[in-house]
Amino acid sequence: MSVMTIEELASALLPRQAVAGLDLGTKTIGLSVSDLGRGLATPRTVIKRTKFTADAQALLAFAEKEKIAAFLIGLPVNMDGSHGPRAQATRAFVRNMEQKTTLPFVYWDERLSTVAAERTLIEMDVSRAKRAERIDSAAASFILQGALDRLTSLARAAASTDD
Repeated sequence: MSVMTIEELASALLPRQAVAGLDLGTKTIGLSVSDLGRGLATPRTVIKRTKFTADAQALLAFAEKEKIAAFLIGLPVNMDGSHGPRAQATRAFVRNMEQKTTLPFVYWDERLSTVAAERTLIEMDVSRAKRAERIDSAAASFILQGALDRLTSLARAAASTDD
């Protein structure tokens, strides 16, 4: 397993490989998955966190079932750009995953992803109780969609230099 930049991932991915978005919380891991064309992020289930080994097994089972080629994990950067305890916890989670998988991880700045996800769910008139169930996967979709948009941009730039 390795940690890659989004640019390195763009070069490493093969056509028609799906990628997953992760919103790592203290109680849950929100999941989303891309389509095979890597244009659209779709929310998936939430993994209820227990112990790292069980969390890792659930995440890897999800990756196998969905045929995931890489994980884009939200990095909770502070608004001033600094990295606090939550960012350190995310990096520690990825370091621990290095022992469990060869799938690459890409950190993606997740500032305001939960806020955007909640706003969207409110606009969709989702009840407060249902929002609580769906917020982590919705946030994972916002994280993943931002990364997918960047991958599309990088692909376009590469195609224009090939011409």
